Amino acid sequence: MAKDEKDVVPETVDRIKLGEEMKARYGRDMFNDFDINDPRFGNNLFPILDDMLAKCPVVRSNVGHGYWMVTRNADVRRVGQDWRTFSSAQGYQPNRPAVLPYLYPEESDPPKHTAWRDMLNPFFSPKAVANYDAQIRADANTLIDKFIDRGECEFVSEFGAKLPGWAFFKNILGVPIDDLDMLVAGVENGTFAPPEERAAHFAKVFDYLGKYLAIRRDQPPRGDLVDSIAAGVKYDDGNVCPWEDRVSVLVDLTFGGIATTTYVMAASLHYLATHPGAREALVDNPELTESAVEEFARVFPPVVALGRTCTRDVEVAGTTMKKGDFVLLNYAASSRDPRVVDNPTKIDISRQSVLHSAFGVGVHRCIGSNLARVELKATFEEWLKRIPEFSVKSGTAPTYDTGILRVMKELQLVF
Repeated sequence: MAKDEKDVVPETVDRIKLGEEMKARYGRDMFNDFDINDPRFGNNLFPILDDMLAKCPVVRSNVGHGYWMVTRNADVRRVGQDWRTFSSAQGYQPNRPAVLPYLYPEESDPPKHTAWRDMLNPFFSPKAVANYDAQIRADANTLIDKFIDRGECEFVSEFGAKLPGWAFFKNILGVPIDDLDMLVAGVENGTFAPPEERAAHFAKVFDYLGKYLAIRRDQPPRGDLVDSIAAGVKYDDGNVCPWEDRVSVLVDLTFGGIATTTYVMAASLHYLATHPGAREALVDNPELTESAVEEFARVFPPVVALGRTCTRDVEVAGTTMKKGDFVLLNYAASSRDPRVVDNPTKIDISRQSVLHSAFGVGVHRCIGSNLARVELKATFEEWLKRIPEFSVKSGTAPTYDTGILRVMKELQLVF
């Protein structure tokens, strides 16, 4: 210990003691020496989140430049809603590679963020995405057709990683679905590869989508989202945004469209495969589907945490953060906070009021949340119509990657 114990305030002594308990339990002090990319965190995600909620509202990481992470719902909402104090303009991932281009509008603040969201929001409204429901259901059945007669499937690669991309590419972008696997790989490697390799993977995604946007710019307009992105928006200086900002927006939307909903789908199917009572309840009572979508999004959040940069010295939950400090908002923990969710560790698909942060909070809240809900509802209803009984293949178990996002890499199902 750097100081004599008598010189350390009691709160610090308690925090050190609690950290030692975490180290004994998980092999690392998750309170004072946290690393969101440590497999020990991902392998014990939910118990660690619950420990943080109970004992440590602000955790510390010493990795790279270091960062903080807030866990409790009230603090996550406070930080997420105060973009003036907690800015997104320097990126949402800790120790962000300097060569990585920014993703707009996610990695920007008003008024730039507002200009883009005002243009984009109508394309993702509940009314707009409802028009895609029939196509998404048809695609879900096309995917099921490919494996239903085998009596088994690897859910992630054969369904979960495909349907969100198909929904986004066919209905919104018009990108050939044959290129989906390449883009999925680029996004996942750009997120989970070693930090020094991520920029190269993202560069491939930027290159592909930049070329696609240029092609669409030079074609007759279709009146769709891509046309609007290609045309750009005016910033507060009165000038139309630069071309690279438009490409960035397309990459950001693609990232969200293909990289997040898959985990909720896969984790939900795994839960239903291993909890036949819940599965039967959903089969017999399809009116529960909408509440099930919200509950599964709450307990299986694909976005674990996204970050902000402090624009001034500020105190959060008794912790002083300095100007320039980076702080992660742990959406996954926030959705499990017993201060706002009754019995939060229990999965209850009939829960009447589901408060969660799975889609973020504040002005940066996920623009694709309505589309994600349509995809999840269609998946549960169409899957259970055709495959009402299924289980995890004997001798297998799902595998995961966890960082700022969480993905399920493999799920073997039999039926």
